[in-house]
Amino acid sequence: MNSPTPAGTNSAAGASSAVSASPEAVLSGHQIAKRVSGPEGELTILHELDIEVHPSEAIAIVGPSGSGKSTLLGILAGLDTPTEGTVELLHQPLSSMDEDARARLRAGQVGFVFQSFQLLPGLTALENVMLPLELTGDVDAAERARAMLEKVGLQHRSGHQPLQLSGGEQQRVALARAFVSEPALLFADEPTGNLDSETGEKVIELMFSLTRQQGAAVVLVTHDNNLAARCDRILRMGNGRLEAL
Repeated sequence: MNSPTPAGTNSAAGASSAVSASPEAVLSGHQIAKRVSGPEGELTILHELDIEVHPSEAIAIVGPSGSGKSTLLGILAGLDTPTEGTVELLHQPLSSMDEDARARLRAGQVGFVFQSFQLLPGLTALENVMLPLELTGDVDAAERARAMLEKVGLQHRSGHQPLQLSGGEQQRVALARAFVSEPALLFADEPTGNLDSETGEKVIELMFSLTRQQGAAVVLVTHDNNLAARCDRILRMGNGRLEAL
């Protein structure tokens, strides 16, 4: 990965300026706002954010807990909807799609890695990795899943269920599942949050290795400054606003 953008550089992120999406951008958000109702009235979580991600680019979003990082990630991935603003994911406007259409758009083109792994407990490692391929009707799902488990060093654990695996092994299965369909874009939310530092470092090395091999763009939410420094750009979230570092 390249060095982070120097402080003061404001490309692809702004709090209020209008930004037109570059035609090559794999992800762009314009004037994204999120408000929710609470006991004391309306609460603004995100304030008119602009963000743009280009092919093969890795962006880290950092900031304190409760600053809106995961909310923004969910909106950019089409898992949540903004109160105001627009998001284009893989050149498609999410606001014009229902939940099923957004799911179809993500299938095979977008990968996810979460802090809590999000593996299905009743499935083996192999079956978890096969899942995104099966959802798109890939007839070679089992073969491709086995090959990806071998890439993450878990071919010998393919028949084990998640509870029979260590935390690091579970996250490697999650990485295999995220990358098996060769997505254009990966969303990662605190991917090392449940791992010790040594295991977390190995997982991150693997994640960036797979990213480079496949040329995927990455949007990463993290508290880890060392992990953020591995990305091309770092954006800091504070009080629902973004600034480039």
